Amino acid sequence: MLVPPPLSLYVHIPWCVQKCPYCDFNSHALKHDIPELDYIDALLEDLAIDLDRYQLTDGSRALHSIFIGGGTPSLISAPEIGRLLAGIEARIPFSDKIEITMEANPGTVEAGRFQAYREVGVNRISIGVQSFQDDKLKRLGRIHGKDEAVRAAGLAQEAGLNSFNLDLMHGLPDQSVEDAMSDLRQAIALNPPHLSWYQLTIEPNTLFYSKPPTLPDDDDLWDIFEQGHVLLAEAGYQQYEISGYSKPGMQCQHNLNYWRFGDYLGIGCGAHGKVSFTDGRITRTVKVKHPRGYLNPQKAYLDQETQVGNEERPFEFFMNRFRLLEACPKQDYVERTGLSLDTIRQPITWALDKQYLLDQGDSWQITEQGKLFLNDLLAAFVEEDQ
Repeated sequence: MLVPPPLSLYVHIPWCVQKCPYCDFNSHALKHDIPELDYIDALLEDLAIDLDRYQLTDGSRALHSIFIGGGTPSLISAPEIGRLLAGIEARIPFSDKIEITMEANPGTVEAGRFQAYREVGVNRISIGVQSFQDDKLKRLGRIHGKDEAVRAAGLAQEAGLNSFNLDLMHGLPDQSVEDAMSDLRQAIALNPPHLSWYQLTIEPNTLFYSKPPTLPDDDDLWDIFEQGHVLLAEAGYQQYEISGYSKPGMQCQHNLNYWRFGDYLGIGCGAHGKVSFTDGRITRTVKVKHPRGYLNPQKAYLDQETQVGNEERPFEFFMNRFRLLEACPKQDYVERTGLSLDTIRQPITWALDKQYLLDQGDSWQITEQGKLFLNDLLAAFVEEDQ
């Protein structure tokens, strides 16, 4: 029987000062002032429509977490972020320990607002540092420098937030192993409760894709990962997800819900959502992508709505779940897909034989071998391969 999991909310703010050459997110460089009053109104209307459409107006499912991403959400003023959060809470209850994260750039204007964001309800900030080396930041198209990044981390410490995250990239253009370790040592010195440390990948429809930079080779990338993992572990950071490291108890709750195949509403330009129902349905949504279309009062916010069929659910569940390094309770598969364990008996047996998984009685644990051959492991759960 499908049991609806915790419910989160993703809010997308599509604007940024300029588009970075590696970015394939739905973001738009500013050409005029942000229409923040109209956009917050639209977000709240979008939410109200979703709550009605998916029968969530009775307050029976409280919000577990909110993540305000972009783009650069910190371009929106603190009073309007406060109005957004107040409007959300007026429409759906918050859990007692709700995590409310907002992404921010380290630029002087945005960082100066951290305290004000906390006062209106944001309790976690994720700062897009990417590097602490000015030449690398310039190559990445970032508009801040090292000093601003360090200052922003200090302001986040002083703001009295429950937590904050630093986003840091490795595998950058012309980056040496020592460059990458220098960045990581600087990040660790700032003592963030959470670090997202991930490799730059070249995505289609980006400037880097059309004009590829010179990136570190595979040997250097492996050395960066191995040495970085040791540095983080020695500093007290625990890896709980492929690119997520935190001090004990400081994992990002929104991301955990996502990777555990939890539910989330998505509002804003191009936002994705997933909602499960006791009758066995799992619905995915995508909102209108471009701000002009999203803010058009004659156009619906919903762009796509699809149902996740039973044949797709094993792959979708494990594609998310195996990003986490924690054990996966077998009961989670039953409750969050609505399927029996018999539906995956064959691929699980194969994965155990290949030593990609360990059977721990009431849970499965992905092994080091399984992490190395993750694509092969996940392919076993695609229906045609079973």
